[in-house]
Amino acid sequence: MEFPWRDVAPLPVVVPLGMAAVLAGLGNYIPRRALDIAALLTSVGTVALSLILAAGTVHAPLIYWFGGWKPDARHFPIGIGWVIDPISAGLAAFVALQVTLALLFSWKWFRVVKSLYHVLMLVFLGAMCGLCLSGDIFNLFVWFELMTAAGVALCGYKCHEEGPLQGALNFAVSNSIGAYVTLVGIGFIYAFTGSLNFAGIAAALAARPPPPLFLACVLVFVCAGFLVKSAVFPFHFWLADAHAVAPTPVSVLFSGIMVELGLYAVARIYFGMFAPVFTPHVEAVRVLLLAGGAATALLGAMECFLQHHLKRLLAFSTISHVGLMLIALALLSPAALAGFLLYAFAHGLIKACLFICAGILLHRFGSLDEHVLHGQGASIRGIGVLMVVAALGLMALPPYGTFFASNLVDYARHSEREWIQGVYIFCGALTGGAVVRFALRAFFGLGLKAPVAQATPQHEARETRGDYDRVPIPMALAGGLALALGVLPVALPAYRAAFHTYAAALIGTHLFSAAVLGGPPASIAPSPLLPKLDYWPSLTSLAFALVLVWSVLVPVVRRGTHAVFETWRRFQHFQTGRVGDYVAWLVAGLAAWAALLAVQMR
Repeated sequence: MEFPWRDVAPLPVVVPLGMAAVLAGLGNYIPRRALDIAALLTSVGTVALSLILAAGTVHAPLIYWFGGWKPDARHFPIGIGWVIDPISAGLAAFVALQVTLALLFSWKWFRVVKSLYHVLMLVFLGAMCGLCLSGDIFNLFVWFELMTAAGVALCGYKCHEEGPLQGALNFAVSNSIGAYVTLVGIGFIYAFTGSLNFAGIAAALAARPPPPLFLACVLVFVCAGFLVKSAVFPFHFWLADAHAVAPTPVSVLFSGIMVELGLYAVARIYFGMFAPVFTPHVEAVRVLLLAGGAATALLGAMECFLQHHLKRLLAFSTISHVGLMLIALALLSPAALAGFLLYAFAHGLIKACLFICAGILLHRFGSLDEHVLHGQGASIRGIGVLMVVAALGLMALPPYGTFFASNLVDYARHSEREWIQGVYIFCGALTGGAVVRFALRAFFGLGLKAPVAQATPQHEARETRGDYDRVPIPMALAGGLALALGVLPVALPAYRAAFHTYAAALIGTHLFSAAVLGGPPASIAPSPLLPKLDYWPSLTSLAFALVLVWSVLVPVVRRGTHAVFETWRRFQHFQTGRVGDYVAWLVAGLAAWAALLAVQMR
């Protein structure tokens, strides 16, 4: 008897949203520990359901039509359909895994927590899974907006403090404006094609290509909200403000999966809707994305190395690595797309581990400033070692997935654009070196202790309850699991080859078009590409990072290095914290992106 794959298809979204509704109604009558268990089991169950769907679509994608509105060869698709393949289902499993780690970490996190926290986490999970599986642009937008609403509420969960409310406001306004622009782009697409389904839009655009200027504006408009969500330059200002003040379990999700989902949505939109009609202008798209990725990566890396507050440091590190992922996506080839996906998975788990370490420090010492913590972490140096080991993944050292992903990107550039490898080396060194510097100061007491005036306040508001003299087991377990899961799967060559196989299927949209529009069935052909591994870029990044850390910590050379970074510090004035400034940058950035693409397409 054949397994009923189609019956499982809606469950990765239905299960968390259903449990969220139950907890919303009964949460005030359920003990805290029962709330934790219910939410944790729900996220684990969502991981299992998503993996079942991934296993069932290994050979061919599954198109699930809600309400039985399945089109045939004679009719245009008007129903709501989900596109389920190993990439989308695997990403949904990854989302649920990250939520599981965040819930495990928060087992003893909040002093006072009611069911609202668990409800928001499960709504956030359901929305992200829905975004992963959506096969039409409007429902992609709907899940995106539900995710934003839950994310804003989670960011401002500590509503009795001014900082979280300010961060949540910046998050809400910036992402809402991006969403409005995306909705305008969707309206243009619907007016021109009469469809909201990816395959239907692609077929309509190929049959009647619109003018290049219209194409350029619509592509930028439709992708705008997702670029804001991913914090791509110059839409990135809100992210550091939100990550620095959000509860640590929420920061795990923001950096570990939310920004990656924004870029995934851009990939789905471009390859699912626009790739055929943009064939004559593919180089224009590539130049635009490469420019945006390089600017994001370099700016984020420099800002990261200047930070002394661990959460802000990690937030700017996320911005930098978003730029590196966008560079991989910009090459628009199966190998580069596989590199982007593998990088997203690995980076998400590494960043989850690092934010969990930040939460442990805040729990134990009530501060996240490396000058305040100077040497105080000696009693928990195991956490410091964990941070240093995770930092090696930011430098793309083996055996992390970032190492194999950067090799795929290097293979995809075909000895062209040599600067890409330089950007990966430079940004990996600065972001990884910043984490190593923090760990050496905070846990091992290396380097000079800076004047108190350079440090943030001695004590930040603790969110945890219980004994502050020890590290709770669930916190340490969550951090160790995140790092282990980021390393172990990539040791299997078949795991890495699968990324290239399904990335090639995502780019070759004929599989999904045939399944949606009623064409002849097609299967996914394996393409086990495993390029020769090059260790020199990673070793160069490590050496550069060590030089940077040494130059900052050793008093003899610290003054010269300090002067170099003080020159760059002037650019921090743009990070004003005022939402009006961020909106101005957003609007100017959208105009610049659209103009650059339109000029390239002339």
